[in-house]
Amino acid sequence: MLLLTQDQRARLIANGQSRGDHVPVVKFFNPVGSGTWLFSELDEDGDTLFGLCDLGFGCPEMGSASLSEIAAVKLPFGLAIERDLHFEGSFPLTIYADAARLCGGITEDAARLEAAAAARTKEDSALPPP
Repeated sequence: MLLLTQDQRARLIANGQSRGDHVPVVKFFNPVGSGTWLFSELDEDGDTLFGLCDLGFGCPEMGSASLSEIAAVKLPFGLAIERDLHFEGSFPLTIYADAARLCGGITEDAARLEAAAAARTKEDSALPPP
């Protein structure tokens, strides 16, 4: 399977060129075990992705990963890491990260994501103005 479409690659690169808390563009997953990644940015090198990485140990974290290394993973039964064809990011990456930390793994549960967004909004409104 092609891990990134041309449109996704273009959106990831555009996000990588601008500062901000971007909505994830793509979700990868291990079809036979742990491992889920939400990526929102791609460096101009075309290989370095930035996003939320969850290897299934209960401590998801934001960071960088190599697209070529993810594509090279060989899994049992001739499988490989796959792209979730139905994933549509609906919150900025930090909201997915906040919810994942609370749940112990990446979640797409709307109620948990909305709660994380509300908590972040509450925190942000409590900060003094710059």
